[in-house]
Amino acid sequence: MAKLPPLKALQAFDAFGRLGNVAGAAAELGVTPGAVSQQLRKAEEALNLRLLERRGNSVELTSWGRIYYAEIRPAFEQLRIAQEKLSRIRSTSGIVISCLPSLAGKWLAPRLADWQMSHPDANVRLLGKGSEPQLGEDSIDFRISYGDRIRKFDHYIEIFTDWVVPACSPAFLKANPVAKPIDILTMPLLGIEWDRDHKAAPTWSDWAVRIGAEPRMTRGEMAFSLSSSAIDAAINGRGFVLAQIAMVADDLEAGRLVVPFDLRVKLSQAYFLAWDRSALSKPFGPDLRAWIISISKSQSAASAGLADIV
Repeated sequence: MAKLPPLKALQAFDAFGRLGNVAGAAAELGVTPGAVSQQLRKAEEALNLRLLERRGNSVELTSWGRIYYAEIRPAFEQLRIAQEKLSRIRSTSGIVISCLPSLAGKWLAPRLADWQMSHPDANVRLLGKGSEPQLGEDSIDFRISYGDRIRKFDHYIEIFTDWVVPACSPAFLKANPVAKPIDILTMPLLGIEWDRDHKAAPTWSDWAVRIGAEPRMTRGEMAFSLSSSAIDAAINGRGFVLAQIAMVADDLEAGRLVVPFDLRVKLSQAYFLAWDRSALSKPFGPDLRAWIISISKSQSAASAGLADIV
């Protein structure tokens, strides 16, 4: 196959063909008219054909030039359409965050609403999903997940490790007072059973060991697959839940839950934030990533007891 002219030469020829003069082509390409003329000569040399001819004070396409321009014009037009489409998508499409369901509803969503208020032009979608997405391919820009699943992604950062603490509703505590931590183990307890892909969440037996008591049998407990469901059951007066600090901060502040004894157990693994590289090219993408990392640092301190729970 014959060697193609250099891309810059083809760009110059396309611009000349559309605009009809060297000066216009030079202005569009951001170069001098002399540079355009040089690229046009390179195109002719590569094709071994005269593409342009001078008529008086003007330069026009030859018959070969008109044929060649008619053939390459659709290709360059398609490139321009593709470029415009990418620019349009980049400027108008929103940012999509995928997050584990309970963390999305109990931790990220309330804070994300505040961030959006300070960024009124940003368009953000929050999806609560347990399964790990294909970043980019699934139109997901950011993913917040937990544990070993971090290895699935190319770009990620650990954000915080949470802790759990016994919590219940004020009404339940009033009806079922506890004088010391071990008394909690005699109450109705709400358990959480995570997906098998994750290491188990701290159990009531783990918490019993934490306070120096005998591990409690799980018989009679009510177990939930979602942390948020167990927390909601506690809010509704069903018993004590080993609640993640990150997920109950708002409920504690609002008085929907109380913590009679602040004795915490640390989760075995951390939460992390992953992202698709193209997300950082979107408007507000870098700002959103920096904000998530920032609130995670504050959450890490609060969950570890280095700051107040509420």
